[in-house]
Amino acid sequence: MKMYVTPVCSVEHVSRSNRGHKSQHHHEMNIKYLLVVICLWIWSQSLVFTISDDGLMRITLKRRNLDFESLNSARIKEAIHLKDFKSFDKNGSEKEVVVYVKNYFDVQYFGEIGIGTPPQYFNVVFDTGSSNLWIPSSKCIFSIACYFHSKYSSKISSTYKEIGVPCEIPYDQGYIYGFFSQDNVKLGDIIIKDQEFSEITREGNFALLALPFDGILGLGFQDISVGRVTPVWYNMIEQGQVLDKVFSFWLNKDPLAQIGGEIVFGGMDKRHFKGDHTYFPISQKGYWQIEVGDILLANNTTGFCKGGCAAIVDSGTSLIAGPTGVVTQINHAIGTEGYVSFECKNIVHNYGNSIWESLISGLNPDILCADIGLCSNNEFQRSNDVIETVVHNETRDGSQTKESPFCSFCNMIVLWIQVQITQSNVKEKVLKHVDELCERLPNPVGQSFINCSSVSDMPNITFTIGSKLFHLSPEQYILKVNDDKDCSPVCYSGFVALDVPSPQGPLWVFGDIFLQAYHTVFDYVWCERSLLAFARMTS
Repeated sequence: MKMYVTPVCSVEHVSRSNRGHKSQHHHEMNIKYLLVVICLWIWSQSLVFTISDDGLMRITLKRRNLDFESLNSARIKEAIHLKDFKSFDKNGSEKEVVVYVKNYFDVQYFGEIGIGTPPQYFNVVFDTGSSNLWIPSSKCIFSIACYFHSKYSSKISSTYKEIGVPCEIPYDQGYIYGFFSQDNVKLGDIIIKDQEFSEITREGNFALLALPFDGILGLGFQDISVGRVTPVWYNMIEQGQVLDKVFSFWLNKDPLAQIGGEIVFGGMDKRHFKGDHTYFPISQKGYWQIEVGDILLANNTTGFCKGGCAAIVDSGTSLIAGPTGVVTQINHAIGTEGYVSFECKNIVHNYGNSIWESLISGLNPDILCADIGLCSNNEFQRSNDVIETVVHNETRDGSQTKESPFCSFCNMIVLWIQVQITQSNVKEKVLKHVDELCERLPNPVGQSFINCSSVSDMPNITFTIGSKLFHLSPEQYILKVNDDKDCSPVCYSGFVALDVPSPQGPLWVFGDIFLQAYHTVFDYVWCERSLLAFARMTS
């Protein structure tokens, strides 16, 4: 699983001709790794690419099943606001962005492409949350992870064109490094000519060792592309390889099925959905981002996103991520163990009565926490800006100040009490409920385990998008791990906490769990008219 990044290409002059001599020992190690790669290559199964009579190109996806090894890494990390990452608007001026990190673990789907002439084949994640194509390079010598994946060699490709500009891409809690090259890319029987991509020469993260794929093929917009490289999908359209500017995802949740899913370029396969698609406009260019409204537990509001939240549809993320406040309510409703926060409980015990009385009397909830002294008077947090563990607030003059954690907890508690008041609950019951929510806060370093036998009793979770409700049943949002045939399965929630401050947040990330439930069409109508569409999957 992963998170987002608006990365920056480091354009520095780096000589690629200065290559040191390798020791004999290093040669022997390379041979050993080469034998491992050969064994893994023989072991891997080939994928199926078909172009049907209707003119659509289908790419069959493999599915990596969930196991305990990937379970510990299958979480979305905290959002990090860093000064040295910039994006650029249309006029070329800089603006700050929230930076995310990607972690491609857990339930993951990937397919095969070819690069070069003759084609060299790679398994890649087709990722709507990024826009670059990157794969390991034959020049990746000193990173162990490269020896466990297929590597691209420009020497054996007759269509290779050198670019050589170095690039660094934030990945997980570090970076991967490489440089730009240009070559033909093969998708099924289609050849995309002169595609610019990144050859990765250093994969510093050991997590990459366990990945069942070699690289990433981004299907996002050029706005978030490293180095402003033209994405593969843009070139497919410009070179006339597809008639319609759309692609669609069908992800198969059945762990026993041989086919993990399918991407259709140029249209959609009607066998994979029922009814009509509902279309929504892209709210902000860069990611496939839409606006969502209220989130419901069963038929009850959670109070979050009534005024609107952003949601990014991302095929490169496994789970669904959202603000801590609403994920906590989901945890409580489905019976996860949660994470006890004494700071949260202290605020309930010390200020719960005061917060209740203030809300009943009509005090503006946005200034309530500042009024009782838990938030600064001049820079109070809105209730949706929940726990910011590594995100600093900025004062109006641009200097950074760090808001007290009590402020974030307070705003969250205010919202929880507001929701309970609308349900006409008495004060004692409300404060007891909020105290329980403090015990259900998502564990920042682990997963939210639940009892598998109680799945059928859990509520539906519903997202409001436009005027339409999109339901997720517990069977759809609960992940089941059965790593040992002699042991009972283990279940855990498919929801994880992600807190992104305004103006980018509050933010939801609809990963593979959502895409498994809804057939999704990415309608690339260019400019500001791009659309996303969802339809219920066939059984």
